[in-house]
Amino acid sequence: MSDCDPVAEIGPFSDSGADVIPWPIALRELEQARLFWLSTVRPDGRPHVTPLLAVWTGGALYFATGDQERKARNLHANDHCVMTTGTNVLDGIDITIEGRAALVCDPAERGTTADAYESKYGDLLTSPEGTWHGLGDTIRSGKVLLYRIDPKVGFAFGKGETYSQIRYRFPR
Repeated sequence: MSDCDPVAEIGPFSDSGADVIPWPIALRELEQARLFWLSTVRPDGRPHVTPLLAVWTGGALYFATGDQERKARNLHANDHCVMTTGTNVLDGIDITIEGRAALVCDPAERGTTADAYESKYGDLLTSPEGTWHGLGDTIRSGKVLLYRIDPKVGFAFGKGETYSQIRYRFPR
């Protein structure tokens, strides 16, 4: 465990024989996940949830959005959010990261994040036929908002033969 790894604690809703899911396993799930769900809060207090692409790099989650999209407007008023990923079956691991979304303006950080997107999503971003062709360049150029979620707390929900609820407390 490195100095930056979160402290993992098994939760009260875990099966009696459940073990802690080590952070490197949860991290691998975050790094390999293809689809995430972002939860934000509208100005009137109602929740808003939307699917999106995201990357974990440098100890944080990143996502991009347009400046007029609901999630961007929500985050402008309230930067608290939750990002979730996992499976749609009762097997595997679901991961939830809670934190505050910060707008990324630094060109070097934008470039590193764009590189991570292109590495992770490949042809979807880099091929002219890709669904999100050119997103990396759009991130680099600043033509889209880029947010970083520095995790405050995370959860891993192990599903299968043994169910577990793990809380990760991040050092800050």
